[in-house]
Amino acid sequence: MSSSTPNVPTSTDNNNAIPLSLAVLPVIILMIMLAGSVYYFSDDSSYGGNQIALLIAAAVASIIGVRMGFKWDTIEQGIIDGISNAMIAVLILLVVGSLIGSWMLSGTVQSLIYYGLMLISAEWFYAAACLVCAIAAMSIGSSWTVAGTLGVAFMGMSAAMQLDPAIAAGAVISGAYFGDKLSPLSDTTNLASAVTDTPLFLHIQNLLWTTIPSFVIALLLFAFMGGEPTLSSEQSIRETMEGLDANFTIGLHLLLPVFFVFALAWMRVPALPTILAGAVIGCVFAVIFQPESVARFVVVSELGDGLSVVEQNFLAAWKVLFDGYQSDIGNDALDSLLSRGGMSSMLNTVWLILCAMTFGSVMETVGLLQRILAAIMSSIESTTGLIITTVFTCIGANVMTADQYIAIVLPGRMFKLEYTKRGLASQNLSRTLEDSATMTSPLIPWNTCGAYMAGTLGVATLTYLPYTFFNLLGPIFCIAFAVTHFRIIPLTEEEMIEKAA
Repeated sequence: MSSSTPNVPTSTDNNNAIPLSLAVLPVIILMIMLAGSVYYFSDDSSYGGNQIALLIAAAVASIIGVRMGFKWDTIEQGIIDGISNAMIAVLILLVVGSLIGSWMLSGTVQSLIYYGLMLISAEWFYAAACLVCAIAAMSIGSSWTVAGTLGVAFMGMSAAMQLDPAIAAGAVISGAYFGDKLSPLSDTTNLASAVTDTPLFLHIQNLLWTTIPSFVIALLLFAFMGGEPTLSSEQSIRETMEGLDANFTIGLHLLLPVFFVFALAWMRVPALPTILAGAVIGCVFAVIFQPESVARFVVVSELGDGLSVVEQNFLAAWKVLFDGYQSDIGNDALDSLLSRGGMSSMLNTVWLILCAMTFGSVMETVGLLQRILAAIMSSIESTTGLIITTVFTCIGANVMTADQYIAIVLPGRMFKLEYTKRGLASQNLSRTLEDSATMTSPLIPWNTCGAYMAGTLGVATLTYLPYTFFNLLGPIFCIAFAVTHFRIIPLTEEEMIEKAA
C-alpha cells in the first residue's frame, strides 16, 4: 500500500493487571462520540467532529495511563512514534493531491475521461471500473496508486454519465484491493506473509480460495447495477466530451504520465518518489502540450501581471501542486468536475489521520490495546472460534489503531503461537489477516486507508462503504470457511516437528 511497517510491541507482560473495564473505556467513549458526530454533523463529521472524538478518547486513555503509573513523557513519546509511522502515508497523501492537480493541468485526466467515455458504456461502467482497477493493481501491487490515478478518472467518467459516485467509488476500491491483495508486489501481501512465516506464493495461493469467489460476486453485482443510458445521460456524455475537446488538447500521448507512474511502481520504486515524479511529469506535460489551459489557469489564479511566459508557466506549475487546478471554461458541470487536487485538498484528511494515530498510539503505549486482545484470546475454545476471533480482532485493530499495518502485525504476532498450538498451518493465519485487516481498512473513515480513499475519490467513506462489495465479502468468506472447516489446512508432521524445535 503506502506506509512503512510500524514497530509493534510483541510483549504483553502485565497486560492482565489492567482492569478490562478501564481498557475498553476509551473505546466506548470513542464509539459514542463518533456516533454522535455522524448523527449531529452528518456528512460534515469528517471535517472536525471525528477528529475531536479521537482526541478526547486519546485523552481518556492518557489519563488512565498516568493513573497506572506511566509518565507523560512515555505517553508523549508513544504518540510521536505512532505518528512517525504514519508520516510516509501522510506524505504520499499530500503528493497524490499534487499529482491530481498537475494531471488536471496537463490534460492527462481529461484524456483518460474522454477515451473512457468513448469506450465504456453506462451499462457496464461499474464492472469495467472494477476490472480495470483490479488488473492495474495486480500489475503494480498498490491500491493507493491505482485509486489516485485511474480511480480519479473513473470518478470523472461516472459524473459525466450521471452515475452514482458512491457505487463508482465502491467499484474502484473493490478492484484496487483485489489486485493489491493478490500481487506479489504488494507490501500488505508481503507483510502478512512475513509476520506469519508463510512463503509468499503459498500465501497468495491460499488467498485465492476466498478472494476469487468474493471478486466474482462483486463483479456480478456491479454488472447487475450498471446504469441505464438515458437521454439526459447521453447528452451529458456528449457535452462533456465536446467540452473537453474544445478546451483541452486531448491525445493518447497525454496518457504517458500514467504509464510512467505504473512503470516505476512495477519496478518497485517506492510510492512516494513514484507519485512525486508523476506530478512533476504532469507539470512538464502541461507546459508543453496545454499552453491554452495553462494560460487560463494563470488568469484564474491571478499570476500573470507583469510576468514573462516562462515565469507564468513556472508559477502555474508551482501553484497547481500546492493548491490544485481551478477550471474556468464557462461550463459549470465541467468546472466542478475538473477543479480538484493540490496538497491543500488533502489537509483535512491529514488532520484525521494524525488524530487517529494519536488515539491508537496512546492505547498501545499504555497497554490498553494489548489488554483487550489478551481478554479476547482467553475466550477462544475451538478452531472456528480462533479464526472468527482473529477476523474481528483485526477489524477492531483497524478501528482502534487507524492503521492497517498494525492491524496485520499485532494480531499476527499475538495469534501466531495459538494457531501453531492448535496444529494449524501458518497460511490459515496469513489468509485471515488479509481477509480482515487488509480488506476492512478502507471502510473505516479515520483509518489511513479510509481517509485516503475518501480524500482521493471525493466520496465519504461511509457513503461508499455499502458498495465495496469485494471488501465486505472477504471477511464473510473467511468466516464461512472457518464454520464449515473448508480449506482449513493442518500442520504436516514435518512442520509440527520443526515448530516444536
